[in-house]
Amino acid sequence: MGYPHKPHPKETPILSKYFGEPQARTLDGWKERGGYRALQQALGMTPVDIVNVVKESGLRGRGGAGFPTGSKWSFMKPGDGKAHYLCVNADESEPGTFKDREIMRWTPHALIEGTAIAAYAIGAEVAYIYIRGEFTEPLRVMEAAVKEAYAAGILGNNAMGSGHRVDVHVHRGAGAYICGEETALMNSLEGRRGNPRIKPPFPAVAGLFGLPTTINNVETLAAVPHILNNGAAWYKAMCLSNPKSTGSKLFSVCGNVTRPGNYEVTMGFPFKDFLYDLCGGPLPGRKFKAVIPGGSSVPIQTMDEAESTLMDYEGFVAKGTMLGSGGVIIFDDSQCMVKHIARFARFYAHESCAQCTQCREGTAWTTKILERIEAGGGTMQDFDTLLELADNMTGKTICVLSDSCAAPVVSGIQKFKHEFEAHITGKRCPFRATAAA
Repeated sequence: MGYPHKPHPKETPILSKYFGEPQARTLDGWKERGGYRALQQALGMTPVDIVNVVKESGLRGRGGAGFPTGSKWSFMKPGDGKAHYLCVNADESEPGTFKDREIMRWTPHALIEGTAIAAYAIGAEVAYIYIRGEFTEPLRVMEAAVKEAYAAGILGNNAMGSGHRVDVHVHRGAGAYICGEETALMNSLEGRRGNPRIKPPFPAVAGLFGLPTTINNVETLAAVPHILNNGAAWYKAMCLSNPKSTGSKLFSVCGNVTRPGNYEVTMGFPFKDFLYDLCGGPLPGRKFKAVIPGGSSVPIQTMDEAESTLMDYEGFVAKGTMLGSGGVIIFDDSQCMVKHIARFARFYAHESCAQCTQCREGTAWTTKILERIEAGGGTMQDFDTLLELADNMTGKTICVLSDSCAAPVVSGIQKFKHEFEAHITGKRCPFRATAAA
Protein backbone atom coordinates (compact mmCIF):
# COMPACT_ATOMS: atom_id res chain seq x y z
CA MET A 1 0.00 0.00 0.00
CA GLY A 2 1.80 3.08 -1.19
CA TYR A 3 1.28 6.75 -0.61
CA PRO A 4 -0.58 9.05 -1.08
CA HIS A 5 -2.50 7.24 1.63
CA LYS A 6 -6.01 6.21 0.62
CA PRO A 7 -7.80 4.91 3.72
CA HIS A 8 -9.98 1.84 3.48
CA PRO A 9 -13.65 2.64 4.18
CA LYS A 10 -13.45 0.62 7.41
CA GLU A 11 -10.41 2.52 8.70
CA THR A 12 -10.51 5.35 11.24
CA PRO A 13 -7.87 7.75 9.89
CA ILE A 14 -6.91 10.13 12.67
CA LEU A 15 -3.15 9.89 13.13
CA SER A 16 -2.73 8.67 9.53
CA LYS A 17 -5.12 11.16 7.93
CA TYR A 18 -2.35 13.22 6.35
CA PHE A 19 0.12 10.45 5.56
CA GLY A 20 1.42 11.01 2.04
CA GLU A 21 0.79 14.77 2.02
CA PRO A 22 4.13 16.62 1.75
CA GLN A 23 2.58 19.90 2.91
CA ALA A 24 1.62 18.31 6.22
CA ARG A 25 5.33 18.14 7.04
CA THR A 26 5.68 21.93 7.09
CA LEU A 27 4.67 24.27 9.88
CA ASP A 28 2.33 26.29 7.67
CA GLY A 29 0.78 23.14 6.26
CA TRP A 30 0.28 21.69 9.72
CA LYS A 31 -1.36 24.87 10.99
CA GLU A 32 -3.72 24.82 8.01
CA ARG A 33 -4.74 21.36 9.18
CA GLY A 34 -5.46 22.58 12.72
CA GLY A 35 -2.00 22.08 14.13
CA TYR A 36 -0.89 23.66 17.42
CA ARG A 37 -4.41 24.64 18.50
CA ALA A 38 -4.22 21.92 21.13
CA LEU A 39 -0.86 23.18 22.44
CA GLN A 40 -2.20 26.73 22.66
CA GLN A 41 -5.15 25.39 24.65
CA ALA A 42 -2.94 23.25 26.89
CA LEU A 43 -0.63 26.12 27.81
CA GLY A 44 -3.67 27.96 29.18
CA MET A 45 -4.67 24.99 31.36
CA THR A 46 -3.15 23.67 34.57
CA PRO A 47 -0.96 20.57 34.24
CA VAL A 48 -3.37 18.65 36.48
CA ASP A 49 -6.31 19.47 34.18
CA ILE A 50 -4.39 18.15 31.14
CA VAL A 51 -3.49 14.94 32.96
CA ASN A 52 -7.13 14.46 33.96
CA VAL A 53 -8.36 14.89 30.38
CA VAL A 54 -5.88 12.27 29.16
CA LYS A 55 -6.85 9.97 32.03
CA GLU A 56 -10.54 10.32 31.19
CA SER A 57 -9.90 9.57 27.50
CA GLY A 58 -8.54 6.13 28.34
CA LEU A 59 -5.43 6.59 26.18
CA ARG A 60 -2.94 3.80 26.79
CA GLY A 61 0.70 3.55 25.78
CA ARG A 62 1.02 2.52 22.14
CA GLY A 63 4.60 1.28 22.39
CA GLY A 64 3.64 -2.18 23.60
CA ALA A 65 2.96 -2.14 27.34
CA GLY A 66 -0.45 -0.47 27.12
CA PHE A 67 -0.10 1.36 30.46
CA PRO A 68 -2.66 4.19 30.95
CA THR A 69 -0.95 7.38 29.80
CA GLY A 70 -2.70 9.76 32.17
CA SER A 71 -1.80 7.60 35.16
CA LYS A 72 1.81 7.50 34.00
CA TRP A 73 1.88 11.29 33.79
CA SER A 74 0.34 11.61 37.25
CA PHE A 75 3.39 9.91 38.79
CA MET A 76 5.31 13.11 38.01
CA LYS A 77 4.85 15.93 40.52
CA PRO A 78 5.29 19.41 39.01
CA GLY A 79 6.51 21.92 41.56
CA ASP A 80 8.59 19.46 43.56
CA GLY A 81 11.67 21.63 43.08
CA LYS A 82 13.34 19.14 40.73
CA ALA A 83 14.02 19.32 37.03
CA HIS A 84 11.75 16.94 35.10
CA TYR A 85 12.38 15.32 31.73
CA LEU A 86 10.30 13.78 28.97
CA CYS A 87 11.80 11.14 26.70
CA VAL A 88 10.04 10.28 23.46
CA ASN A 89 10.73 6.69 22.46
CA ALA A 90 11.15 6.84 18.68
CA ASP A 91 13.56 3.91 18.63
CA GLU A 92 11.11 1.75 16.72
CA SER A 93 13.12 -1.46 16.28
CA GLU A 94 10.59 -4.23 16.91
CA PRO A 95 10.58 -6.53 13.86
CA GLY A 96 7.38 -6.06 11.89
CA THR A 97 6.68 -2.55 13.22
CA PHE A 98 6.91 0.64 11.14
CA LYS A 99 4.13 2.96 12.32
CA ASP A 100 6.11 5.52 14.35
CA ARG A 101 8.43 6.00 11.39
CA GLU A 102 5.47 7.10 9.26
CA ILE A 103 4.21 9.54 11.88
CA MET A 104 7.62 11.20 11.92
CA ARG A 105 8.00 11.09 8.13
CA TRP A 106 4.64 12.68 7.30
CA THR A 107 3.37 14.56 10.37
CA PRO A 108 6.41 15.59 12.42
CA HIS A 109 4.63 18.56 13.96
CA ALA A 110 1.96 16.21 15.35
CA LEU A 111 4.69 14.57 17.41
CA ILE A 112 6.24 17.91 18.41
CA GLU A 113 2.84 19.23 19.52
CA GLY A 114 2.06 16.12 21.54
CA THR A 115 5.55 16.21 23.04
CA ALA A 116 5.20 19.85 24.09
CA ILE A 117 1.79 19.20 25.67
CA ALA A 118 3.10 16.20 27.58
CA ALA A 119 6.20 18.08 28.73
CA TYR A 120 4.10 20.92 30.12
CA ALA A 121 1.70 18.47 31.78
CA ILE A 122 4.46 16.68 33.70
CA GLY A 123 6.43 19.81 34.56
CA ALA A 124 9.30 19.09 32.17
CA GLU A 125 11.03 22.02 30.50
CA VAL A 126 13.18 19.72 28.35
CA ALA A 127 12.15 16.81 26.14
CA TYR A 128 14.31 14.46 24.08
CA ILE A 129 13.07 12.65 20.98
CA TYR A 130 15.25 9.53 20.77
CA ILE A 131 15.16 8.34 17.14
CA ARG A 132 16.33 4.96 15.90
CA GLY A 133 19.76 5.27 14.31
CA GLU A 134 18.68 3.79 10.97
CA PHE A 135 15.82 6.27 10.52
CA THR A 136 17.66 8.71 8.27
CA GLU A 137 14.60 10.28 6.61
CA PRO A 138 12.50 10.62 9.80
CA LEU A 139 15.54 12.16 11.50
CA ARG A 140 15.93 14.74 8.75
CA VAL A 141 12.22 15.56 8.72
CA MET A 142 11.99 15.83 12.52
CA GLU A 143 15.05 18.07 12.78
CA ALA A 144 13.62 20.40 10.14
CA ALA A 145 10.25 20.53 11.93
CA VAL A 146 11.83 21.27 15.32
CA LYS A 147 13.83 24.08 13.72
CA GLU A 148 10.61 25.53 12.27
CA ALA A 149 8.88 25.33 15.66
CA TYR A 150 11.70 27.20 17.36
CA ALA A 151 11.79 29.89 14.66
CA ALA A 152 8.05 30.43 15.09
CA GLY A 153 8.29 30.72 18.88
CA ILE A 154 6.29 27.55 19.45
CA LEU A 155 9.20 26.02 21.32
CA GLY A 156 11.75 27.76 23.50
CA ASN A 157 11.85 29.88 26.65
CA ASN A 158 8.46 31.48 25.95
CA ALA A 159 6.50 28.76 24.19
CA MET A 160 3.67 30.36 22.17
CA GLY A 161 3.92 33.47 24.36
CA SER A 162 2.83 31.52 27.45
CA GLY A 163 5.83 32.28 29.61
CA HIS A 164 6.56 28.57 29.88
CA ARG A 165 9.78 26.99 28.68
CA VAL A 166 9.49 23.96 26.42
CA ASP A 167 12.68 22.75 24.75
CA VAL A 168 12.71 19.76 22.43
CA HIS A 169 15.92 18.06 21.28
CA VAL A 170 16.23 15.35 18.64
CA HIS A 171 18.77 12.66 19.54
CA ARG A 172 19.87 9.96 17.10
CA GLY A 173 20.51 6.50 18.51
CA ALA A 174 23.25 4.19 17.31
CA GLY A 175 21.13 1.33 16.02
CA ALA A 176 20.71 -0.86 19.11
CA TYR A 177 17.40 -2.65 19.60
CA ILE A 178 17.87 -2.70 23.36
CA CYS A 179 17.72 1.11 23.47
CA GLY A 180 13.99 0.83 22.85
CA GLU A 181 13.75 -0.35 26.47
CA GLU A 182 13.06 2.82 28.42
CA THR A 183 15.89 2.66 30.95
CA ALA A 184 18.43 1.61 28.31
CA LEU A 185 17.23 4.58 26.27
CA MET A 186 18.00 6.89 29.18
CA ASN A 187 21.46 5.38 29.64
CA SER A 188 22.14 5.94 25.96
CA LEU A 189 20.98 9.56 26.18
CA GLU A 190 23.42 10.06 29.04
CA GLY A 191 26.25 8.80 26.83
CA ARG A 192 26.55 5.44 28.53
CA ARG A 193 26.20 1.91 27.25
CA GLY A 194 22.56 1.13 26.45
CA ASN A 195 21.99 -1.41 29.21
CA PRO A 196 18.62 -1.61 30.98
CA ARG A 197 18.57 -0.50 34.60
CA ILE A 198 17.29 -2.44 37.59
CA LYS A 199 13.95 -1.11 38.85
CA PRO A 200 13.17 0.32 41.35
CA PRO A 201 13.90 3.18 41.30
CA PHE A 202 11.42 3.81 38.50
CA PRO A 203 11.97 6.61 35.97
CA ALA A 204 9.32 8.85 37.58
CA VAL A 205 11.48 8.88 40.71
CA ALA A 206 15.02 8.68 39.29
CA GLY A 207 15.25 8.64 35.52
CA LEU A 208 17.32 10.68 33.09
CA PHE A 209 20.30 12.24 34.91
CA GLY A 210 18.82 10.79 38.13
CA LEU A 211 15.79 13.09 37.94
CA PRO A 212 12.03 12.44 37.49
CA THR A 213 11.37 11.30 33.92
CA THR A 214 8.49 10.04 31.80
CA ILE A 215 8.99 7.97 28.65
CA ASN A 216 6.23 7.88 26.01
CA ASN A 217 5.95 6.29 22.59
CA VAL A 218 5.61 8.37 19.39
CA GLU A 219 2.09 7.14 18.59
CA THR A 220 0.94 7.81 22.15
CA LEU A 221 2.02 11.45 22.05
CA ALA A 222 0.70 12.02 18.52
CA ALA A 223 -2.78 11.13 19.81
CA VAL A 224 -2.72 13.73 22.61
CA PRO A 225 -3.48 16.86 20.49
CA HIS A 226 -6.55 15.12 19.02
CA ILE A 227 -7.80 14.35 22.52
CA LEU A 228 -7.48 17.97 23.64
CA ASN A 229 -9.05 19.30 20.42
CA ASN A 230 -12.02 16.94 20.46
CA GLY A 231 -12.43 16.04 24.11
CA ALA A 232 -11.92 12.97 26.23
CA ALA A 233 -15.47 11.72 25.60
CA TRP A 234 -14.88 11.74 21.84
CA TYR A 235 -11.78 9.58 22.19
CA LYS A 236 -13.38 7.29 24.76
CA ALA A 237 -16.33 6.71 22.44
CA MET A 238 -13.99 5.14 19.87
CA CYS A 239 -14.33 1.63 21.21
CA LEU A 240 -15.86 -1.43 19.58
CA SER A 241 -15.38 -3.90 22.42
CA ASN A 242 -13.74 -3.45 25.81
CA PRO A 243 -14.10 0.03 27.44
CA LYS A 244 -10.54 -0.33 28.74
CA SER A 245 -9.26 -0.06 25.15
CA THR A 246 -10.24 3.25 23.58
CA GLY A 247 -9.30 5.35 20.56
CA SER A 248 -7.74 4.36 17.27
CA LYS A 249 -4.60 2.28 16.77
CA LEU A 250 -2.07 2.05 13.97
CA PHE A 251 -1.14 -1.46 12.86
CA SER A 252 1.83 -2.21 10.61
CA VAL A 253 1.22 -5.17 8.31
CA CYS A 254 3.94 -7.16 6.53
CA GLY A 255 4.61 -10.67 5.29
CA ASN A 256 2.60 -12.91 2.97
CA VAL A 257 -0.38 -10.63 2.41
CA THR A 258 -1.92 -8.87 -0.58
CA ARG A 259 -1.81 -5.32 0.76
CA PRO A 260 0.94 -4.70 3.35
CA GLY A 261 1.21 -1.27 4.93
CA ASN A 262 -0.07 0.80 7.85
CA TYR A 263 -3.74 0.69 8.79
CA GLU A 264 -5.55 2.67 11.48
CA VAL A 265 -8.66 1.14 13.03
CA THR A 266 -10.83 1.69 16.08
CA MET A 267 -9.89 -0.45 19.06
CA GLY A 268 -11.86 -3.69 19.06
CA PHE A 269 -12.00 -4.06 15.27
CA PRO A 270 -12.47 -7.73 14.23
CA PHE A 271 -9.08 -9.20 13.30
CA LYS A 272 -10.64 -11.42 10.63
CA ASP A 273 -12.11 -8.40 8.82
CA PHE A 274 -8.79 -6.63 9.19
CA LEU A 275 -6.78 -9.45 7.62
CA TYR A 276 -9.15 -10.26 4.76
CA ASP A 277 -10.97 -6.98 3.98
CA LEU A 278 -8.44 -4.25 4.75
CA CYS A 279 -5.26 -6.20 4.03
CA GLY A 280 -6.72 -8.11 1.07
CA GLY A 281 -6.23 -11.64 2.34
CA PRO A 282 -3.51 -14.08 1.24
CA LEU A 283 -1.58 -13.97 -2.00
CA PRO A 284 -3.13 -15.78 -5.00
CA GLY A 285 -3.14 -19.55 -4.56
CA ARG A 286 -2.13 -19.38 -0.90
CA LYS A 287 -3.77 -19.68 2.51
CA PHE A 288 -2.86 -17.92 5.72
CA LYS A 289 -1.11 -20.21 8.21
CA ALA A 290 -0.18 -18.03 11.19
CA VAL A 291 0.03 -14.45 12.35
CA ILE A 292 2.03 -12.51 14.93
CA PRO A 293 -0.12 -9.49 15.87
CA GLY A 294 2.18 -7.31 17.97
CA GLY A 295 5.73 -7.51 16.66
CA SER A 296 8.00 -10.54 16.87
CA SER A 297 8.13 -10.55 20.68
CA VAL A 298 4.55 -11.75 21.22
CA PRO A 299 3.15 -15.30 20.94
CA ILE A 300 2.21 -16.62 17.50
CA GLN A 301 -1.46 -17.19 16.67
CA THR A 302 -2.96 -19.91 14.53
CA MET A 303 -5.53 -18.65 12.03
CA ASP A 304 -8.38 -20.13 14.08
CA GLU A 305 -7.25 -17.98 17.00
CA ALA A 306 -6.61 -14.88 14.90
CA GLU A 307 -9.92 -14.98 13.07
CA SER A 308 -11.86 -14.88 16.34
CA THR A 309 -9.80 -12.06 17.91
CA LEU A 310 -10.93 -8.50 18.60
CA MET A 311 -8.12 -5.99 18.07
CA ASP A 312 -7.64 -4.45 21.49
CA TYR A 313 -5.44 -5.09 24.50
CA GLU A 314 -7.86 -7.47 26.18
CA GLY A 315 -8.96 -9.16 22.95
CA PHE A 316 -5.47 -10.31 22.02
CA VAL A 317 -4.72 -11.49 25.55
CA ALA A 318 -7.95 -13.52 25.55
CA LYS A 319 -6.64 -15.36 22.48
CA GLY A 320 -3.25 -16.15 23.99
CA THR A 321 -1.12 -13.33 22.63
CA MET A 322 -0.67 -9.54 23.01
CA LEU A 323 -1.38 -6.38 21.04
CA GLY A 324 2.22 -5.29 21.63
CA SER A 325 3.50 -2.70 19.19
CA GLY A 326 0.86 -3.48 16.57
CA GLY A 327 3.35 -5.02 14.15
CA VAL A 328 1.33 -7.66 12.29
CA ILE A 329 3.51 -10.34 10.64
CA ILE A 330 1.63 -12.77 8.41
CA PHE A 331 2.76 -16.23 7.25
CA ASP A 332 1.09 -18.26 4.53
CA ASP A 333 1.18 -22.00 3.89
CA SER A 334 4.42 -21.76 1.90
CA GLN A 335 6.40 -20.69 4.95
CA CYS A 336 8.47 -22.81 7.33
CA MET A 337 7.63 -21.77 10.88
CA VAL A 338 10.80 -23.38 12.25
CA LYS A 339 12.91 -21.21 9.97
CA HIS A 340 11.16 -18.01 11.02
CA ILE A 341 11.19 -18.79 14.73
CA ALA A 342 14.93 -19.49 14.47
CA ARG A 343 15.34 -16.15 12.71
CA PHE A 344 13.55 -14.34 15.53
CA ALA A 345 15.72 -16.07 18.12
CA ARG A 346 18.87 -15.14 16.19
CA PHE A 347 17.75 -11.50 16.19
CA TYR A 348 17.25 -11.43 19.96
CA ALA A 349 20.52 -13.24 20.59
CA HIS A 350 22.32 -10.63 18.48
CA GLU A 351 20.57 -7.70 20.20
CA SER A 352 20.98 -8.90 23.79
CA CYS A 353 23.03 -6.49 25.88
CA ALA A 354 24.50 -9.61 27.60
CA GLN A 355 23.97 -8.13 31.05
CA CYS A 356 21.84 -11.01 32.36
CA THR A 357 23.11 -14.59 32.20
CA GLN A 358 19.68 -16.05 31.42
CA CYS A 359 19.37 -13.77 28.39
CA ARG A 360 22.96 -13.89 27.20
CA GLU A 361 23.21 -17.66 27.35
CA GLY A 362 19.56 -18.51 26.80
CA THR A 363 19.09 -16.58 23.56
CA ALA A 364 22.38 -17.92 22.17
CA TRP A 365 21.63 -21.57 22.98
CA THR A 366 18.04 -21.26 21.79
CA THR A 367 19.30 -19.97 18.47
CA LYS A 368 21.86 -22.77 18.09
CA ILE A 369 19.29 -25.47 18.80
CA LEU A 370 16.66 -23.99 16.50
CA GLU A 371 19.13 -23.58 13.66
CA ARG A 372 20.22 -27.19 14.11
CA ILE A 373 16.60 -28.39 13.98
CA GLU A 374 15.92 -26.25 10.91
CA ALA A 375 18.93 -27.76 9.16
CA GLY A 376 17.71 -31.30 9.90
CA GLY A 377 20.06 -32.14 12.76
CA GLY A 378 17.65 -31.91 15.67
CA THR A 379 16.43 -34.55 18.13
CA MET A 380 13.18 -35.02 20.02
CA GLN A 381 15.04 -34.16 23.24
CA ASP A 382 15.51 -30.63 21.88
CA PHE A 383 11.88 -29.81 22.73
CA ASP A 384 12.50 -30.26 26.45
CA THR A 385 15.71 -28.26 26.25
CA LEU A 386 14.07 -25.38 24.39
CA LEU A 387 11.15 -25.22 26.81
CA GLU A 388 13.49 -25.36 29.82
CA LEU A 389 15.56 -22.54 28.36
CA ALA A 390 12.41 -20.52 27.73
CA ASP A 391 11.27 -21.00 31.31
CA ASN A 392 14.65 -19.80 32.61
CA MET A 393 14.47 -16.77 30.30
CA THR A 394 10.95 -15.66 31.23
CA GLY A 395 10.42 -13.20 34.06
CA LYS A 396 13.93 -13.61 35.44
CA THR A 397 15.92 -10.80 33.82
CA ILE A 398 16.28 -7.03 34.16
CA CYS A 399 14.28 -6.33 30.99
CA VAL A 400 11.98 -8.44 28.81
CA LEU A 401 14.29 -9.09 25.85
CA SER A 402 14.77 -12.72 26.85
CA ASP A 403 11.00 -13.05 27.36
CA SER A 404 10.61 -11.71 23.83
CA CYS A 405 12.81 -14.49 22.51
CA ALA A 406 10.96 -17.15 24.49
CA ALA A 407 7.43 -16.11 23.40
CA PRO A 408 7.61 -17.13 19.72
CA VAL A 409 9.60 -20.27 20.62
CA VAL A 410 7.11 -21.59 23.17
CA SER A 411 4.04 -20.66 21.11
CA GLY A 412 5.67 -22.06 17.99
CA ILE A 413 6.33 -25.43 19.62
CA GLN A 414 2.81 -25.52 21.07
CA LYS A 415 1.06 -24.73 17.80
CA PHE A 416 3.40 -25.98 15.08
CA LYS A 417 5.13 -28.90 16.76
CA HIS A 418 4.40 -31.07 13.73
CA GLU A 419 6.68 -28.85 11.63
CA PHE A 420 9.51 -29.23 14.14
CA GLU A 421 8.96 -32.99 14.18
CA ALA A 422 9.00 -33.13 10.37
CA HIS A 423 12.42 -31.47 10.38
CA ILE A 424 13.72 -33.92 12.97
CA THR A 425 12.34 -37.14 11.49
CA GLY A 426 13.01 -36.15 7.88
CA LYS A 427 16.45 -34.71 8.73
CA ARG A 428 15.79 -31.76 6.44
CA CYS A 429 13.43 -28.84 6.04
CA PRO A 430 10.34 -30.17 4.22
CA PHE A 431 9.58 -26.72 2.85
CA ARG A 432 12.99 -26.49 1.19
CA ALA A 433 12.40 -29.92 -0.31
CA THR A 434 9.02 -28.79 -1.69
CA ALA A 435 10.51 -25.62 -3.13
CA ALA A 436 13.33 -27.58 -4.78
CA ALA A 437 10.86 -29.97 -6.37
